[in-house]
Amino acid sequence: MPDEKKKKIVKTIKVDVDKCNGCRACEVACSALHAAPPYSSNNPARSRIRIIREPLKDIYVPVYAGEQAKAECLGRDKYVIDGKEYEECAFCRASCPSRDLFKEPDSGLPLKCDMCECDPTLEKPLCVQWCLVNALTYEEREEEAEEEPRPEDVEVSVEALVDKYGLEKVLDTMDRLSLSKKG
Repeated sequence: MPDEKKKKIVKTIKVDVDKCNGCRACEVACSALHAAPPYSSNNPARSRIRIIREPLKDIYVPVYAGEQAKAECLGRDKYVIDGKEYEECAFCRASCPSRDLFKEPDSGLPLKCDMCECDPTLEKPLCVQWCLVNALTYEEREEEAEEEPRPEDVEVSVEALVDKYGLEKVLDTMDRLSLSKKG
């Protein structure tokens, strides 16, 4: 019998920059969910989605937080889409050393979009639910699964965070995140 590959559900948020009007409802909803306890406050610096804004040029680019980049990239290219000019960093989802865009305001730890996976489970992320112009849409697709992370790899990642930020900051952030998940 041939090896059957495991399947996994990949969740993503599709962004249509031509529809975004810069209202920032997505930022407000996300930051409220990630407050401790959930919905107790609103601090857009805690949001896992940000609107890159240039109102005078009518440019609004929703970007949600991705993986942490340990080094600053060298890309400084510019792109023109439908007559609008964008810098390469505007599309970058990484928390990196060259900007504070996706870093937790109290600890400085990197933020990453969790697709609002909380209890109770939401049908789709809040930023998508609150986007009244449909610039954000939620999609799920099935893909072949990669190998599951080994426990020793996770330990190395946690050790790296502790080495970089200190045990107290990591524990405080983990505590705050666990409170927001229990909500």
